[in-house]
Amino acid sequence: MFNYQRLKRTVLTSCAACLLAGNAMANDALINNSFHPYKESLPSHPGLSAGTVINKDNVAQFKDLLDPAFLHFVEQGWTTITVGETTSFDLHSSYIDATRASLGKVTLGEKVGEISGWHAGRPFPEEPKADDPRAGEKLAWNYKYGYNWGDSAAIYPFYWKYRDMNTAAVERTIKFNFHFLNFKGRVNQQPTPEITPNPSDLFRAIYVQVLDPYDVRNTQLLIHRAADDLKRDNSWLYLGFQRRVRRLATGQVTDAFLGSDLMIEDFEGYNGRISDMNWKYKGTRYMLMPFYNHNALQLDSETHSDDDGYQVVAFSGKGGCFPNITWQLRKVYEVEATPVDEGHPLSKRIHFMDAQTFTIPRTVSYDRKGSLWKTFTIGQAHPDHHLPQNKGSGVSIDDSFSMIDVQASHCTTGQFKGQVDPSLSPASMFSVQHLRATGS
Repeated sequence: MFNYQRLKRTVLTSCAACLLAGNAMANDALINNSFHPYKESLPSHPGLSAGTVINKDNVAQFKDLLDPAFLHFVEQGWTTITVGETTSFDLHSSYIDATRASLGKVTLGEKVGEISGWHAGRPFPEEPKADDPRAGEKLAWNYKYGYNWGDSAAIYPFYWKYRDMNTAAVERTIKFNFHFLNFKGRVNQQPTPEITPNPSDLFRAIYVQVLDPYDVRNTQLLIHRAADDLKRDNSWLYLGFQRRVRRLATGQVTDAFLGSDLMIEDFEGYNGRISDMNWKYKGTRYMLMPFYNHNALQLDSETHSDDDGYQVVAFSGKGGCFPNITWQLRKVYEVEATPVDEGHPLSKRIHFMDAQTFTIPRTVSYDRKGSLWKTFTIGQAHPDHHLPQNKGSGVSIDDSFSMIDVQASHCTTGQFKGQVDPSLSPASMFSVQHLRATGS
């Protein structure tokens, strides 16, 4: 006898299974698009291949692949670009798994800076849409909750050079240690997903110590960023010559840090709250970006070679302001950030976010009159072609930087020894008590 109810149950079960399978396939496609954009094919451009050297004579052919500021640098003959092969910078599988687990659960609040449903991973892996008025804000959250330096890491040591672009004179060299620690959203280093106790409900902390020269030795900076983006950062500065800790006023994060061309707010591309800016998605492009294999470069063999043989990136070009690295053609999101505070020294930043890693390798900043002021390049090294302890970490290693003040014809350059080693950045380091104990 025909059993209608049984047939109905079978059909419904089959439909549900098909729906689940379809959702799983769609989610896999979304994850692959976000984290493996070069899996199916590599971007290309007529006349461009690995080994191509772009200079003032041929840059017009590749002008669409550069931001306006860097295009100008090449047109003026200040630097050249050597093209490398586009390679995948795969993030750690645990970060990707955390993203997959949160799909469809993360939402923005009514105000800029409000978010709910995020625990770890990339909050908005979907491709941004031009008709979404909050697409830029979502990309900013992807950066904030990105895997830049992983759960913790150290730049140990870190050399900054202050340079006159006109004379190429190195005016000052400062040797630092920088340390980074995520309190929440941890996916790899124990404990996960959060360091406890965490009474201040921190998301992240940064600790900086000056090692040399003598006049600023043991200057220390501590930044606490709350999990609640609407709360202001707590920041402290220890001045070695005064031997005391003082809290930084909010406006000081946009002052020149130790006389350099960088603000504290510039660190890592953008070191501020989401709620401090209005964010606008400007489009998706394929651009040349400073990604490379550190161990394949011609490195600086004359300065800053460590006992273990590690050598930092060399610099050349006008004023010695440009890192000697290779650049890759990569998928990029262009995002405009306009300060909420009308008294901010900038009118806007244009961030060029790498679509795979959500690092910010290129930023162009404009003064309050709207004129080009500074440009920031942060070289990204593949972790598997760097220090042995970084292999397999899935961290796109910040490996060199150049902040150029085009109005003052001056630059600050950075040479890194980035180490993904949790033992270098214990939680106890990120406290005011540590500042006092280290400074005494």
